[in-house]
Amino acid sequence: MTLPVFFEANRVGEVHADAGGVRFVYDAGWAADSRAFPISVTMPLSEREVTPERFMTWAANLLPEADQLAMVGRRLGIAQNDILGLLEAIGRDTAGALSFGAPGGTATSGWRPIASGEALERILDELPRKPFLAGEEGVSMSLAGVQTKLAVARDADGRLYIPLDGAPSTHILKPDSDRLLGSVQNEAYCLSLARRCGLAVPQVTTGVAGKRRYFLISRYDRLAAGDSWHRLHQEDFCQVLGKPPAAKYEGSRSGIAGPTLAGMIAAVRRHALAPDILAMLDAAVFNILACNTDAHAKNYSLMLPAGARPSLAPLYDVMCAAPYDQVTRNLAQTIDGKKHGEHLKRRHWLRFAQSAGLGPSGTLRRIRALATAALRHAAAARADVEAMPAGGHVLLPHVEQAVAARCRAILDGLDDREGG
Repeated sequence: MTLPVFFEANRVGEVHADAGGVRFVYDAGWAADSRAFPISVTMPLSEREVTPERFMTWAANLLPEADQLAMVGRRLGIAQNDILGLLEAIGRDTAGALSFGAPGGTATSGWRPIASGEALERILDELPRKPFLAGEEGVSMSLAGVQTKLAVARDADGRLYIPLDGAPSTHILKPDSDRLLGSVQNEAYCLSLARRCGLAVPQVTTGVAGKRRYFLISRYDRLAAGDSWHRLHQEDFCQVLGKPPAAKYEGSRSGIAGPTLAGMIAAVRRHALAPDILAMLDAAVFNILACNTDAHAKNYSLMLPAGARPSLAPLYDVMCAAPYDQVTRNLAQTIDGKKHGEHLKRRHWLRFAQSAGLGPSGTLRRIRALATAALRHAAAARADVEAMPAGGHVLLPHVEQAVAARCRAILDGLDDREGG
């Protein structure tokens, strides 16, 4: 089997699978192109041929996980551990800039209009049984994670489309959930608050489709250029660190050690620039302030531009866990071994800063400033969400209160000088 890999119309390389195993080989023309970027920081352009373990671990992170992956496999008749088979089937519009099997388009002519709110409601109702519309003619998209979601395109007038035949999506749509009531407004709140606090965040809004509500976030790895949409390359921190999806949490029980926050900051220091180290710290701290216990390594990413050092991607996938009894209170990455954000004291932050190679006083100042800003903007972020098309939700005040309480706890902890 030979599976070509493209950046838009440009051949980046090929995956070869034969009796000798699986290997990825960069195309000689791509490696010499001034517009070229590596598919991963773990696979530099200077290394023409990549070993199977590194490539397959990286590639697995492009696919959905858990029930989503199993359902896609069943619909397509492809085993869920057949990474190459799945990428060949659903890999023309993935996270980042690459398309598998055939070139990825840039034109909007491949967008199929979603005719009405009722039509979108039917699509959302079907998604649990048909993730990413797998099996529909012309649809070939893949997003990582366990959540029900859909890659869509949105035009300047706000109309939504399904991208076909490798056309680029521009937004990610997440429908409401019976399991996590108010999730649409919850995520919109957290990211609106992050933006008000000065963090880099994609544009977000909400929408209504019949009886359904949905969260809509613009793709930071897509760029409009006239009537075209170009892809920007990125990879998540499981890919950056060479970890499989099952090891995305620090407390991984997969047999492979999960990433620590200090390890991720070290990767940013190794590959990116100094401002990105501080941006990574801010993102991690904000996730703690927002009571987001699912801020695992796949929910942070690096952008990989051509001819320049990588940079930290904007913040995404932030949701307050506090209102949901069925969601863990344990942080995805600990701070000095502490799993609960409300228990963090000054000494824990100081020891964390030392382990991550960060200046202690500067780290404490950034944490204090961010917690203070989040507390100051908490009510305004709620008003932002209530003004969005889907409106507010009875859960929203509880989210605001939980975030405010966490900010106060963090500030109180910073004033606790016991133990250092």
